[in-house]
Amino acid sequence: MATAICFDKDGTKAGTVDLPKSLFEAEVNQFAVHECVVAYLANQRQGTVNTKERSDVRGGGKKPWRQKGTGRARAGTIRSPLWRGGGVVFGPHPRDHRLKVNKKVKKVALRSSLTARALDGDILVVKSLEYAAPKTKTFVTLLKSMEAGPRKTLLVLDKADANAVKSARNVAGVRITLAENVTTYDVVWADKIVFTNASIKRMEEVHAS
Repeated sequence: MATAICFDKDGTKAGTVDLPKSLFEAEVNQFAVHECVVAYLANQRQGTVNTKERSDVRGGGKKPWRQKGTGRARAGTIRSPLWRGGGVVFGPHPRDHRLKVNKKVKKVALRSSLTARALDGDILVVKSLEYAAPKTKTFVTLLKSMEAGPRKTLLVLDKADANAVKSARNVAGVRITLAENVTTYDVVWADKIVFTNASIKRMEEVHAS
């Protein structure tokens, strides 16, 4: 059974936690993980870049000089792609970069990525992150005790607790997400993934079925 080291919120070790088999003991499918990561990055692109072709550039209706007798090369318009300020040849235009991934592939990819990270020992668990008030310094101390900082760290919460979010959001390299919103890209992106006990249960409820 896959396990992870468990910590109290003050950074002291509190033994180990058994991770759900349904999420952390799957067969690793690298193709599904790759497909989901590529799709995620493609879906972040706006696709709004646009260039003007020679027909879109203003001016150029008059022939710059007569066809023969000047010693210069023939020219029909100052908006030729060969000219400075002319149109662009085969330039980019607005397009939709989105890629579709089937739901079953998404589930396989997420379970595969979580399993791989568990095998590498990159999954860490905190019993709770309930603070009476925002405590960024306390959270940084916790990360150091867990050896999760200052590298890229994914913090997974079961709910949007204001004090926990405020304690972590200004820490460099920390990305915060909710259990139901975890993506394969998030798991691949992070060097260490920190769950709370409650967020693991929430992950099992949402993603294990």
